[in-house]
Amino acid sequence: MSSLLTMIGRCTRLTRRDVDALIMSLMLPIMMMVLFVYLFGGAIQTGGDYVTYVAPGVLLLCTAWGAAQTGVGVANDMSTGIVDRFRSMDVSGAALLGGHVMASIIKNIASTVVVIGVALLIGFRPEADVLGWLAAGGVLVAFILAMSWLSAVVGLLTKSTDAAASFAFVMMFLPYVSSAFVPIDTLPSWLQGVAEHQPCTAIIESVRGFLLDGPVGDHAWIGLAWSAGILLVSVTLAAVFFQRRAD
Repeated sequence: MSSLLTMIGRCTRLTRRDVDALIMSLMLPIMMMVLFVYLFGGAIQTGGDYVTYVAPGVLLLCTAWGAAQTGVGVANDMSTGIVDRFRSMDVSGAALLGGHVMASIIKNIASTVVVIGVALLIGFRPEADVLGWLAAGGVLVAFILAMSWLSAVVGLLTKSTDAAASFAFVMMFLPYVSSAFVPIDTLPSWLQGVAEHQPCTAIIESVRGFLLDGPVGDHAWIGLAWSAGILLVSVTLAAVFFQRRAD
């Protein structure tokens, strides 16, 4: 446990020092929200204020981008030789990777709070009570945890930080093929099936329902099941690939 806490502190300090990446993780979702609300919102009909519809989707975009950056830190550690030094000090691979993942969660929670603040300033009016906020936050944190571990796997597989960073761009596109920005029934028929059965839609609809005090249905359980499945597979693969890279 002490090794994990030390690694969390280390990764958090590294995040604070990487000012460019920190600014990007905050500014990109804010810019996307402003772009969609003020440039495209008038042309997209969702049955209400567009900012209310799009805010949960931008929150997911924010968390996806932040979680994907975990792989960059892992790839950097694996390519600089620092892992050998940590292993000589009896720091386990689980502690090293867990430090990156937990630092990602902390950074994502901070950026999510900032994005929610901006959404409130431009007209987002959630109707959730305390339990609704906690439920929405729990679904998002579960997704961040799963995607951060998946990103760690990518960092172990890639040979450079540039290659690991490309995963962030892949993650950015996944929410677009969902109900994040437009209702699914407005998508082409061949794309609707993909949008309905991918994890981002279940998570977005859960967050949207919890924050707007609307129907959630099975979306929350489906979203959590997706997150649990991705987490289980990612942690298993991370253990295998770290052992291979470190030996």
